[in-house]
Amino acid sequence: MVTRRVALSKVLSLWPIYSGLGALCLPEQSWAGAQVEEPMIDAVRTALSSAIGNAAPPIPEFADTESRLLYLHWLGATSQRLQRKKADFTTRKEFLQTVWYEARRAGLDESLVLGLIQVESNFRKYAVSSVGARGYMQVMPFWVRLLGDGDASKLFHMQTNLRFGCVILRHYLDRENGNLFMALGRYNGSRGQAAYPNAVLAAQKNWEIKLLRGDQVADKNSL
Repeated sequence: MVTRRVALSKVLSLWPIYSGLGALCLPEQSWAGAQVEEPMIDAVRTALSSAIGNAAPPIPEFADTESRLLYLHWLGATSQRLQRKKADFTTRKEFLQTVWYEARRAGLDESLVLGLIQVESNFRKYAVSSVGARGYMQVMPFWVRLLGDGDASKLFHMQTNLRFGCVILRHYLDRENGNLFMALGRYNGSRGQAAYPNAVLAAQKNWEIKLLRGDQVADKNSL
């Protein structure tokens, strides 16, 4: 009996180490909801596939020097806020540059995209939900089957995940005639319920940056 108690004591004393190793081996969990697979007409599928398939690198382009300086101000201010989540500067810069590029490519506000990422994955690249949604924007694997080559592992690639997420949210906004509340609910698989849209819109406020052009607040959509 004494021997068994000693053995059990040793196992319990090592448990924090075992559990820590297990956490390193398992995918990061996300408990957010997920999109629901819906019938899609061929024209919509073709349009979405085309949007996904454009392999252009996420390099922002600007009409003038002032617009570039405003972008750099946004990048610096947002980078400071994100430092707690992504400590490495190069990783943080690449992530934010890609968010900016993909958000604007889809006609979305980058603060909205960042708020959605905060709620969906808390900025964890390898987050996996209880229903299988993956990556920063918690994209469901069925989207890869519908619009890509079916390789769901690609959803852990940063630009791929951000592009899918932004294109899907744009699609839902179009489906809901621009109603952001309903589009966010559809993105989460909770259409018509307030909890998720309210959470994303609240998180969005953490990423809103006032860009000043002279004495005026810049219209970010003009950049």
